[in-house]
This record gives sequence, structure tokens and C-alpha cells, in this order.
Amino acid sequence: MSEQHRFPWPRASVTGVGSLPGTEPDEAARTVSGELPEFVHLAELPDRGPGADLVGRAAATLVDFPVEVQPSGWRVADRPGRDLWRARSLLSADLDAAEEHTQGYTGPFKLQLAGPWTLAATLELRTGQPLLADSGAVRDLSCAHAEGLAAHLAEIQRRIPGGHLVVQLDEPALTAVRDGRVPTASGYGRIAAPDPTTLQEHLREACAVIETAGAVPVVHCCAENPPIELLRRSGARAVGLDATLLEEEHDEPLAAAVEAGIALFLGLAARTGGEPSDPAATVDPVRTLWHRTGLDPETLSDTVVVTPRCGLVGLAPTTVREVLADCHTAARVLREEPRRDGRK
Repeated sequence: MSEQHRFPWPRASVTGVGSLPGTEPDEAARTVSGELPEFVHLAELPDRGPGADLVGRAAATLVDFPVEVQPSGWRVADRPGRDLWRARSLLSADLDAAEEHTQGYTGPFKLQLAGPWTLAATLELRTGQPLLADSGAVRDLSCAHAEGLAAHLAEIQRRIPGGHLVVQLDEPALTAVRDGRVPTASGYGRIAAPDPTTLQEHLREACAVIETAGAVPVVHCCAENPPIELLRRSGARAVGLDATLLEEEHDEPLAAAVEAGIALFLGLAARTGGEPSDPAATVDPVRTLWHRTGLDPETLSDTVVVTPRCGLVGLAPTTVREVLADCHTAARVLREEPRRDGRK
């Protein structure tokens, strides 16, 4: 294990993915600061409706790229309107609450924002087709995303001056974009995959903005068969994945990422039906991965940040606390018993 931890979060750390149940920003911020005191994140509350969702939250930060809500989803608009005003108002309320509950805080502070490819796959052109179908529009979107991201980070740093910012670019659609599986408006066709260079370019642009702001870029893709090699080359300093979806075919690119000094935000904990968790079973995917690849178990504490498997929206408040408690237990087990057989 290295003598000096290379990231702004503690070893064997725990944080959330982003979303929480409910509609009250103050309550959500209090929960995060109370349950995750060493690695706070900006709470997201999608239960409030359009504007608080993944795409609406990112749309609120885009510069000179107005969008609006249509029955089919978010669509490019001629000018900013009521939907965009609502999205920005909701984001401001969340930042107000986070600022209130992080007075004097001096640790890592994570915010989440949809990445450029998930936005391109989800936003619609005026024709109703996914924006991904127009390479010129994708480039304009990427520029608007980068410019808005820079301003967003400056605002958060002003509000939370003691926080070391960690930026999670959420890319749940990235695998579908890479594989050419994003459907056309009719649903009968598929949009061709961008070339690998372009895929990497737009991710690198966003990560570069984050690095320039002095923050840590994390790219999060919780889909099956995540493009780990692409994520490793994107300029991210950490990669977020659902550990329970990883297969042996992912071993080599994951080991390469770890050896390149990239941290892993691994989703491990979830609760269904209130069933209690088994700490050993929860961490087994990580210990097994380290065992299969021959990575040094002593590097686990330096490399892995434990998170829930996915966002926590839809859960009862008590279940949210249970999932986060499971994450803390999993992190402790990885720290104290990193080997596959549970030995230190």
C-alpha cells in the first residue's frame, strides 16, 4: 500500500451514487451529511419531476443550449422557457441545502451530472430524433456541456469553499451509444455508433474541464458490459461501475485501469424487501476480482470507494440508511479482510 493516499477521499471510503427518495432538499442534505460525513455528495431528488431528473439537472447547466419538455422527453428548443427555469430553480434549491449542511466541511464533495453521450442519446432534436443522430449537434452539445460544467463547478466551489470537488459524469447510455443500440424516434431503427476517437474526444473534453477546475473527474457507467477501456482512456481519475455486473471478460481492462492509477467507485450494496445483508457476500465481487487478476489485496483500500449499486430513489428513508450502513460495513471488511479467504 502506498504511504500517501493519492486521492482527496479517505482510504476505504464510502459515498452515494446521487439520487435519494423524497422531495425536500434540506432533509436530503441532512441525510447525506449525517450518513456520509467523510465523503458528502450533492443529493438529487428525481421524485420532484421534470427538471430534477438526470437529463433535466444537466440541462440546467448547459450554456446557450435551451431545451424543453415534450411528451416524449427533453427536446432542443428555440429559447429558454418555463421548463428550463424550473430545472435551474430546483438545482439552486439543492445547492442552497448542501451549502447549509456543509458549513465548515473540509472533505471531498461529490456532484453528479449527466455526461455528454448520455445527453446526446436522450435529448431530442426538433424533429423528434435523438440528438445523437446529428454529429454537428453532438459537437454543439459537448461545447455547451463543457462551458456549463465549468461555471457549475465555480458556483459550487464558491458555496462550499472547503470542499475538494469530485465530479461524477453519469453515463448510463454510454454502452448503448458505443454499440449502436440507441433507437431512432420510430423505434424501428438504430443510430450508428460514433467512431471510437469521437467517443473518447467528448469524454476527454469534459474530464479536462473538471481537471482544470482542480476537481477529480469520475465517469460512472452502471450498465451491463461497460466500456472500461474507453473509460480508462477518457481522462477520468476514477471509474464508477456496478460491481455485481462485472464478468471475467472485464478483468483485463479493470486490472489495466487499476495499474494506471485509476480508482474504482464500485456499487456493492442494495436492499430488497428489507433483507439483511451478508458483509462477506457483499464484498465478494471485489475480492474475487482482485484474486482473479492477481492484483495486490493490500491496494484495495487505496483503490476502491464503496457505493450503493445504483441511486436510492424509490426506497424508504429507513432503507436508505440501511443501504448506506451496508456500504460502510463493506468498506470496513475490504480494509480489514481484503483477501478472498477473508484473511488480512
